[in-house]
Formats: sequence, C-alpha cells, structure tokens
Amino acid sequence: MSKQRENKSKGKPSGRGHNNTRNQSQARGNAPIKKKAVSKKASDSDQIRLNKYVANSGICSRRDADMHIATGLVSVNGKIVTEMGYKVKLEDEVRFDGARINPEKKAYVLLNKPKGFATTTSEGKGRTVMDLVANATNSRIKPIGRLGRNSKGLLFFTNDDLVAKKFTNSKNGVPRLFQIELDKNLKAEDLKKIREGFRVEGKLITVEEVSYIDGVSKKEIGLKIKNTGNTIIRTIFDYLNYDVVSVDCVAIGHLTKKDIPRGHWKHLTEQEINTLKML
Repeated sequence: MSKQRENKSKGKPSGRGHNNTRNQSQARGNAPIKKKAVSKKASDSDQIRLNKYVANSGICSRRDADMHIATGLVSVNGKIVTEMGYKVKLEDEVRFDGARINPEKKAYVLLNKPKGFATTTSEGKGRTVMDLVANATNSRIKPIGRLGRNSKGLLFFTNDDLVAKKFTNSKNGVPRLFQIELDKNLKAEDLKKIREGFRVEGKLITVEEVSYIDGVSKKEIGLKIKNTGNTIIRTIFDYLNYDVVSVDCVAIGHLTKKDIPRGHWKHLTEQEINTLKML
C-alpha cells in the first residue's frame, strides 16, 4: 500500500498494462520510428494541396485548378509552380494570374478600440488589437489602417485583399472621421489653413473636411481624412503648435460606432459589406 501511495504522489502511472505496452514497443524497436511518424503528420497538417487552395478560394473547381497550375497561372511566394500535388501553407502568398487569392472564408470585423492597445499583428508588443478580436473569427484577419496605442475608436479588420486595397488607395481611399481634442482652442486662421491645405517639408498636407464641433469648446474638432494612418493628424497639429489630447475615430465611410461599446466588435452585415465594396 505504501509503495502505491508513493507512486501516486510522484505522479507516476501505475498498472501492468502501461508498462507491458511500453516494453513491447521498445522490444520491437518501434519507439524512434513512431516518434518520427507523429512529427511528420503534425507538419503535414499545416499544409494543403495547391489545387485545393485555388479551388477553395472560389476561383474554379479543383480539376480546373490542375489545368491552371499546369499552364503556369499560379505562383507561390513569387515563383510559378506547375507541379501536380504541390503543397502550400495557409500563410504562403499564392497568386492566380497575378492576383493574390485566399482559401479562407472572408471575414469583416469592426472594433471599437479602447486606449492602451497597439495596432499590430506582431507578438511581443504588449496588448494589441488582435487580443480584442481573437474570438471574432477563425479566418486570419488583420487591421486595415492604424490607430495609435493611445487613440481610440473604430478599426476595421478583414482578410479580403480587394476591400483592403480600397483603404490603401491613395487616390480614392475610404474616408475616416475623427473627433480630436486639443490642449487649447483651435484658432480660426489655423482652421482655415488646415481646410485649404499647406506644405510641411515640401509635402502637401490636405484633409477631406475639418470643422469645429457644435455645442463644445473650440478645443474639439472634427477631421475627415482618407489616409489609412493617423500620423497626418500629429503632423498637422505639431506644425501648428498644438498638443493632441485625444483622438477618436467615430466613423469609417458609412460605418459608425452605434451599438458597439468600447472594447467590443461586430461582424459587418451583408448590406454594410456591399456598401463598403462600392466605395
């Protein structure tokens, strides 16, 4: 009895069946081979056949994917692949006829970001926006545009490259409306300067719209831009000698913070997605 209690306290398994199985495996010399097979299986589980990857992206059937691969229309990480049965990982860059494709289900998530979270997908950066949307979807979404760690408001996530390009298109872009609080009242002449545009180190700084916010002090203004980052906000007010107290993104195109508490997210409705695609 004392020996059994000693084994249990040390967390060692007891019972003849376990020991017999282990001894038989060692006697046959199967232990190293079995370990190697498990390792290989774990590696293969991260991979998918290229034709299935193409088919899952919605381009065509798997049979047609084989034909497109054979004719050199598909590339993986910048190299054309014509080998049948070639396997890729989900994180590989796969392109069909020059356009990047993705086999995952398209996801569109809107987050009302609180302060204190970095807009990055990199690990080791402390608390990030990816922590806030971790349970939103199994698809590998990423933030489109940036909000500083101490900024708050709307941040859009997707794995749809075509929609993401709408945000990064410097000519058209997607307008974002910010509510900004300054350390002092914004002078009328400075408001006019922002509205008309000005140059900083030779670069023209322009915005879509700028105005005082009704019913509050002239420290608070509304600013609409199409730039995906918010560094332009800092650039404007550093140049004009104002300190930015807070930045809050209150709208992205037609999307607003309505019914999204701070720190929460929602999936876009089909109508919201279609409207976004038409911008």
